[in-house]
Amino acid sequence: MDWSSQIDGYCERTDFTYWSEPINAVTNLAFIIAAIIMWRRCQALPAARLLCIILFAIGVGSYLFHTFATQWAALSDVAPIGLFILVYLFLVNRDMAGLGWVRALLATAFFLPYAYVLVPILNTLPFFAVSNFYWTVPLALFIYAGWLGGQTGRGLAIGGVILCVSITLRSFDETLCHIVPIGTHFLWHCLNGIMLGWMINVYRRHMLATVRL
Repeated sequence: MDWSSQIDGYCERTDFTYWSEPINAVTNLAFIIAAIIMWRRCQALPAARLLCIILFAIGVGSYLFHTFATQWAALSDVAPIGLFILVYLFLVNRDMAGLGWVRALLATAFFLPYAYVLVPILNTLPFFAVSNFYWTVPLALFIYAGWLGGQTGRGLAIGGVILCVSITLRSFDETLCHIVPIGTHFLWHCLNGIMLGWMINVYRRHMLATVRL
């Protein structure tokens, strides 16, 4: 693979200059702001602070992708997202579901074959194919929400709903280019910054409630 080859995948980009996607680039501040806010709120929770660090990296990686628009920048964009998903699922399994380290690791690892099976199915559905992998995440959140129930389950479900709206806006980006010249991808950033900050807060709230018990 040529890591320096460039990618034009978004409505806002019209060429390969650095600032061809100014709105998509700047709105990555949503991730960074959410990470800073939650970092300050999670002083006594090292695992939550780890999520904040990864969330900050998501903002940086996505900024690099929407400015350099290269293969290496694409990796810097998707790698922290994948890491956040796996770390968060592990914490859900270990701390919210109470599975313990070993079973939590196994349950988290199950996400990989789960996505492997589900993505080809989503590829057969025109709208869902655009953001195929991402749709696996809210579905997983809804499953966990139903399993765990209570305030934590409601928190996970709310996160899943926000993510569904966010993915929908991401999927419409190039489709609506003729109507919205700047695209809708920037709204994916804004909503995901809110959603990921919310997910960290759901974990924080659960852990604090557990300590009080």
